[in-house]
Formats: sequence, structure tokens, C-alpha cells
Amino acid sequence: MNTAFDFIKANPVFHIATVDGASARVRPFGFIMKRNNALYFCTNKTKDVYKQLQQNPDIEISVMGKNDTWLRIRGRIAFDETREAKAQAFEQSPNLLRIYPKGADDEIFVTFYFTEATATLFSFTAAPKNIPLF
Repeated sequence: MNTAFDFIKANPVFHIATVDGASARVRPFGFIMKRNNALYFCTNKTKDVYKQLQQNPDIEISVMGKNDTWLRIRGRIAFDETREAKAQAFEQSPNLLRIYPKGADDEIFVTFYFTEATATLFSFTAAPKNIPLF
């Protein structure tokens, strides 16, 4: 696994940390895709995570891997509400239709992506190293 995208695809449950006022909030995510030279994620406009991302677009992702390795991606996000981004998400993950049966036309479904980010791979046996996002 040479990229952050590869690492997440191999370890598909990751956690995203946001800021809620003065408190940190962490929740599991499982969807990621590459689009327009960026890493994309998705959420629901009715969720607290969406509101927190609107207030403060700085996030950190953490994912535990095999062999005592873990990845952190820290950066800033922006929303992409285009139908094309939504359609790609449903093409790549048709199981999203169980949650959002209207697919790309669902008004509460939204994608977001890193506008800037740094991915660092950690290990108990080696020094941390920055790796490319994809």
C-alpha cells in the first residue's frame, strides 16, 4: 500500500474527527472514492457531522491497518453537491441506495473532499512517513 487511498481501501472502516464547538467528535465512515484528483467521502445533510463540517472544515481521519500500522490524514474539506459527484458515489458503492433510495437525486445526500491534506503512515516499528493521497 503506497497511497492513503490504497490503505483505506484495504482497511475500509475509518474514523473522521470533527470539531463541535470546543469538543472533538469522532465517528466511523466506510465510503471513499477518487474524483477530480481528490479523495471524496459522503454524508447526510441532516447529520451533526454535516453541520460540524460546515462550521469548521478541518478534519482528521484515522484508520488502523495490519501489522501495527495506522494512517492519519489531516486536512481541510469542501462540499461537492453536483449530481455528477453523487452519481459516481452510487456507481462505486451501490449499497448506498439502501440508505438513499433516490440515488444521485437525493437532496440530503452530499459528497465532500479534501482541498488540502497530509497523509502520514505510522508504525510501532518504523518512523512516521508521509505518503501520497492517491
